[in-house]
Amino acid sequence: MDTIINIAYIVASVLFIVGMKQLGSAETAVRGNLISSLGMLLAVVVTLFAADLDLGFIFGGLLIGGVIGFIWAKKVQMTGMPELVAFFNGFGGLSSLLVGWAEFAKNPTFTLTEGVEGSPTFTAFAVVFAILIGGITFTGSMIAYLKLSGKMSGSAIVFPRQKIVNGLVFIGLIIVGALFIATPSAPLLGVIIVLSLLIGVLGVIPIGGGDMPVVISFLNSFSGIAASAAGFVILNNVLIVAGCLVGASGLILTIIMCKAMNRTLGNVLFGGFGAASGGKEVEGEMKALTPEDAYYVLEAAQSVVFVPGYGMAVAQAQHVVKEFGEILEENGCEVRHAIHPVAGRMPGHMNVLLAEADVPYEQLCEMDDVNDMIEMVDVAIVIGANDVVNPAALEDEDSPIYGMPIINVHKARSVFVLKRGAGKGFSGLLNTLFFRENCRMIYGDAKETITKIVAQFKG
Repeated sequence: MDTIINIAYIVASVLFIVGMKQLGSAETAVRGNLISSLGMLLAVVVTLFAADLDLGFIFGGLLIGGVIGFIWAKKVQMTGMPELVAFFNGFGGLSSLLVGWAEFAKNPTFTLTEGVEGSPTFTAFAVVFAILIGGITFTGSMIAYLKLSGKMSGSAIVFPRQKIVNGLVFIGLIIVGALFIATPSAPLLGVIIVLSLLIGVLGVIPIGGGDMPVVISFLNSFSGIAASAAGFVILNNVLIVAGCLVGASGLILTIIMCKAMNRTLGNVLFGGFGAASGGKEVEGEMKALTPEDAYYVLEAAQSVVFVPGYGMAVAQAQHVVKEFGEILEENGCEVRHAIHPVAGRMPGHMNVLLAEADVPYEQLCEMDDVNDMIEMVDVAIVIGANDVVNPAALEDEDSPIYGMPIINVHKARSVFVLKRGAGKGFSGLLNTLFFRENCRMIYGDAKETITKIVAQFKG
């Protein structure tokens, strides 16, 4: 039976890897998702039938959790997807914490079962690690959820000597963890749990809204690491492999996103600029344009680049953007969609929105590809994006985002910015693009604005 289980786990692990590989392309992503899901189903079924478990509690939990998840996922709007991802990710960390706690409750001395190889000391270490990473992931994700949903200020929350306090809490956790590994006890475990949860809160509150996509990716990596640690606790091979895959892929994505912001992971975690102020004073004024006047420019345009941001998600404008693109193409215009790696409020946010609207994959362009030809673009249409098109990142050394790679829409012949109002973006930074001579602001709901322009094309 053990041989059959291990073979099934190997097959499941291979399915995970093949599925993740296929997630790298839009054409194969759906199939990759199904393959990975099949691998997880195989792993779960084998585990349920191989272990001496109370299936009543398990299926009861699956039913309750499945109903809650299904209803919540169906009700959530695309604007709420980032905070939903953060919320669900947090519960992944909580589950790992509970596994570590349950293993101690079941076997306080970590005595090994006869015939099982291992070390009680290593098991105690795995329990501490699972609780540490799981606790940080849970509370950190909850803070990210509160910030993204607007239930907590998206600004960086700081207090005097904050880094010293955080460091002392972490050192205290390491000391208590070492004591627990040497002599396991319930009081020490309780302190470890409390300190782990506290570090998650203290670690995320000083990170501002502009860095939330990176934080979500990093916490997703943490949830995978926590799951892998839980696998070591209960000696489950497939959980170890799956956790490592999630942890590694999440960390790679985090590094890619940090590179796209020209920042280090340490700078994001310990020096977030969210809701930051700074930069030079901007002279001039924003110049408004009506949708009707925008039509005359777009009707003659030979090339148009859309640059989506969170504002497109708020307006649910992805479908009218797709319709607008088709009309422009029928009018002889070349259409592209330029997506910045950190656009929106979670990794891949804009890709998900445009895929939902069936925007042709070949029209999606990476930042570098668009920047190479942006000077030849007749009109760049910015839909709710802010920092990712802010020229201050290139020109203002006093700006908190100086050095961050952006989509250089300010170099296009004309720029139309679709925005609800003249306020600052989620990160709190003023966008100098809005004051450029070639930039015009079209105020209002993005979906309504584009609908009006489309109506002009339809006559």
